[in-house]
Amino acid sequence: MLKTILAGLRARTARLVLSSIAIALGVAFVTGTLVLGDAVEAQTRDNFARSARNVDAAVHLDENNRDAQETGIPADLLGRIRSTQGVEGADSREFGSAALLGGDGKARNALVQPLPTTEKLRDFDLQDGRFPGRADEVAVDTKTAQIAKVKVGDRLKLLDKDNAEHAYTIVGTYKQGTSSISMSGSDHVIVSPEGMRTLIPDQRIYEIVAVAGPGVSQQQLVDKIKAVVGSGYQVQTGEQLTKATLEQVGDAAGEIRSFLLAFAAISLVVAGMVIYNTFTILVAQRTKELALLRCVGAERGQVFRSVLAEAVFMGLAASVLGILGGFGVSAALQVLVGSVGGGGGDVEIRLPLSWLTIAAGFGVGVVVTVLSAVLPARRATRVAPVAALRSQPDSHDDVARTGKVRIVVAALVAAIGVAAVVLGMKQEEEAALFITGGGTMVLLLAVLLLGPLYVGPVNRLFGKALRGVPSKLASANAGRNPKRTAATTAALMIGVTIVAMVTVVAGSARETMNQKVDDRFPADYEVSSSVYSQPLTQKFADELAKVRNVAKIAPELTASTESPQLEYAYVTGYPADAIGSLVRAETTNGPLGTLKDDEIAMREKDAIRAGLSVGSTVQLGGKGFKVVALVKDNTYGTGIVTLPAATALSKEPPKGYEKLLVKLAPGTDVATARADLDRVISTSPVAVLNSAAETKAELNGQLDQILLFIWALVGLALVIALFGIANTLTLSVLERTRESALLRALGLTRGQLRQMLVVESILMALIGAVVGVLLGAGFGWLLVEALSNSELKVSFSVPVVQIGVMLGLAVVAAVVAAVLPARRAARSSVVAGMAEA
Repeated sequence: MLKTILAGLRARTARLVLSSIAIALGVAFVTGTLVLGDAVEAQTRDNFARSARNVDAAVHLDENNRDAQETGIPADLLGRIRSTQGVEGADSREFGSAALLGGDGKARNALVQPLPTTEKLRDFDLQDGRFPGRADEVAVDTKTAQIAKVKVGDRLKLLDKDNAEHAYTIVGTYKQGTSSISMSGSDHVIVSPEGMRTLIPDQRIYEIVAVAGPGVSQQQLVDKIKAVVGSGYQVQTGEQLTKATLEQVGDAAGEIRSFLLAFAAISLVVAGMVIYNTFTILVAQRTKELALLRCVGAERGQVFRSVLAEAVFMGLAASVLGILGGFGVSAALQVLVGSVGGGGGDVEIRLPLSWLTIAAGFGVGVVVTVLSAVLPARRATRVAPVAALRSQPDSHDDVARTGKVRIVVAALVAAIGVAAVVLGMKQEEEAALFITGGGTMVLLLAVLLLGPLYVGPVNRLFGKALRGVPSKLASANAGRNPKRTAATTAALMIGVTIVAMVTVVAGSARETMNQKVDDRFPADYEVSSSVYSQPLTQKFADELAKVRNVAKIAPELTASTESPQLEYAYVTGYPADAIGSLVRAETTNGPLGTLKDDEIAMREKDAIRAGLSVGSTVQLGGKGFKVVALVKDNTYGTGIVTLPAATALSKEPPKGYEKLLVKLAPGTDVATARADLDRVISTSPVAVLNSAAETKAELNGQLDQILLFIWALVGLALVIALFGIANTLTLSVLERTRESALLRALGLTRGQLRQMLVVESILMALIGAVVGVLLGAGFGWLLVEALSNSELKVSFSVPVVQIGVMLGLAVVAAVVAAVLPARRAARSSVVAGMAEA
């Protein structure tokens, strides 16, 4: 029997290789995801190694010490730790915010750190040049150097909190380790301790690290430091600090890995369907061969094992290819993740390989292939020996026989899916999204079960639009075996459903976001500061108000405060005459008109939690504010107040404004006004001019990046599905050799035969794609409804152009998938085909 299996494998090598490609792609996605997770974890561990190396003790503020959280660790504590017995060296890790002037004269946020005096405790690696030694020298992070387009030897300017310029010479570049500031997204620079005191006298110390002297253990050092610092601080050994941070590292890498594995699972499901369909066709084509084996004494178990042996061989071969391809997938995913995450082109690609990845690749490849082949293998055992005597075995599947069972099972599955969707609709935020999303996937399974029942009617519907003998024959071929066609189109349908669903949700989010921007910015322009520590001054606002054709300027000021009725409280203030005109917000109760200094338009959710309503009084900063309206939008924090009220609630006198809303006079030429505003904007290094259109373009660009990332992930499943169509057609051509030869003998030309197979491929692609689009749109609507709540109503929108492009790509891909099978069929000899047994 072993010789028979090996001979069969040699005889069907081409067919099995085609089928192996699908599973190899699925394995490549799984192994690529695992390699990516290992790469992210290794990169983060390496970064943290720079932050934790040589640290024997670390001092942080205790989480319960809330009074010191904003100011940081007192500077005098460092001196006390340095003088503690057993401490060889200690340094504070601190940072301050400044504005870095780029080559265009505009400023960006920059986090400035002083160079540690203890060389062992420097948590960054020098890449070029040297570290700063004087007050007028600076080193920049390599990423900052790339973005700002500066190098060693260039001059660099930083602005302090009073907008005074400080000039530095760049003497080196470095790579930053993982710390609480390295993930901020700002530029990073290092100055000397003297330079730090000059630029930012009141910096914030977030950590003090120390190195133990000779003969002092980490625990002994920690005990000595605890006695010095007293209560309010957390003191850890270097090992404890490392362990705690690596746990966070593991969580971050695990979240990325889980997210990507979800898409890998989709690819594997699609690949499994392709394999199942392949073995179903192969078993049907080998009816006479299997019957002859039974005639010469082969038992049912031997036939079953022979089919599974082929599946094991296919799985092993595909796993090898998949693991090798996983490196390419991992590299591509690292570039995608870096691009979406803002990493730009500076992405360090790592390709670590672990035994777990190898085991998972072989395990997934072999297991999925074998499981996909079990049902066809069982069907092979039912082949009766008498089938060997038939001249033309019938491979047609009887759909009616299993129709009732399918309907019952599909109805039960659909009921579960509907229940999950209904439950999800009643939840809030993430719970609503996950439960409803899970329910849609269960409903998708129900639709898959009903595939053989709806494929026929859908195919006949498309067939009515076809003209010509080849096209009519193609429609008949597509509907000849509904189970096979359903299995072939199901793989494509899954991918298209996911893509369409994500596209619809993203399109709805885009539409809602654009509407919110239009509602949120009735002003013509918005001027904001590019540096959060450098607000726009009153003098700048006055200059902007003098620009011709500017009818009104409305400053925006946010103020954090305290309230006995609320856990957190911060308000947004505007001039009273701008509220309701330049500032609009959707209210559920009460009008948003001109407010008085003791009134507030309060966020509805906060009001409900505090048991307040219109007419109630909320305590903010020790003063009572009358609630005159309830606002649905959470953009304004606790609520909207007047500018004088926000100024009074500020804990410190405000240095300026976060934003300035600009309203032009009616009839003003926008281009001329923009040029006039730009002239004033150019006088401030931190001022940035935006309009509603520019804001929408920026937000839409970010959404497009995420959507492209999702499309790329699901795209692999679509590729696998198209391989399934090509594979089905190839096997179908072999199965219908005599039939094709007979058609040729009756007058069908080679071109018409090729046309028949191409149309058949297009029909199968359209069935899967159209059903997938309809399901995706429906599921997208359910998710949009689940995401909507009392504060935010997401508008349902179907991106017709993107959906149309996807359908067009499916048709084009179907034509490509049919090229090789069509060429093979057309090149076959009529005489040889007629002689096929």
